[in-house]
Amino acid sequence: MKISSKPKHRLTALAVAAVLAVPALTSCDAISTAMDCANTAVAIADSANDLQQAVSQAGNSPQDAQNALNSIDENLKKIGDQTNNADLGKAIDSMTAAVTNVRTSLESGNVNPDIKPVADAASEISKVCTPG
Repeated sequence: MKISSKPKHRLTALAVAAVLAVPALTSCDAISTAMDCANTAVAIADSANDLQQAVSQAGNSPQDAQNALNSIDENLKKIGDQTNNADLGKAIDSMTAAVTNVRTSLESGNVNPDIKPVADAASEISKVCTPG
């Protein structure tokens, strides 16, 4: 009576599949992280646009500018918690400094703070988060 080698082949196939799946899962995790980064970068860019609009109308509602800054802060924390990428870390630090400067200007009564550094930092975050 000959013992079939099929179960052995099945185990080998399963082992090979498992080995191949690990990089695929890692790759999916990297893709998921990149997507989270990209989505957050879009949210930051939207908040930067909201900030620009609010600053241009600061006399009407200074709170809108503060709300936009708060939104940027929340998104920076979210994206910062998701990554250990050095380039992204630098971009986040630049954005944080820019947001702090705008917030300080607004709190000291400047209704037309320089928001160009915020836009520049948002652009850098978008570049870092865009795959390819």
